Amino acid sequence: MTAFAGALAGIVLWAPHGKGGLLDGFEGTSNWNVLWVGLPLMILGGIAAALAVFFLVRRDWKRALGCVAAIGVLFALGVAVDALAGAPRPECYDPC
Repeated sequence: MTAFAGALAGIVLWAPHGKGGLLDGFEGTSNWNVLWVGLPLMILGGIAAALAVFFLVRRDWKRALGCVAAIGVLFALGVAVDALAGAPRPECYDPC
């Protein structure tokens, strides 16, 4: 149940960014990397965060530390993927 709640929290936190990337892309194009890369990272991060809290409550420090390390790795992967995607495109407003 804890992992499921963490996965749902990851999806909820991803949704505003995902909607912007899929529907409001540059000149009407969709950025599918938001779905294929961002969503799994957020789901895994949510699961790891929920399990870290669960293990902290149960005073299982080694497993909690492992989950925190997993969160750090997922964060680093997200930053690396974002950096490899290149600079963001400039926003274009009227007159364009």
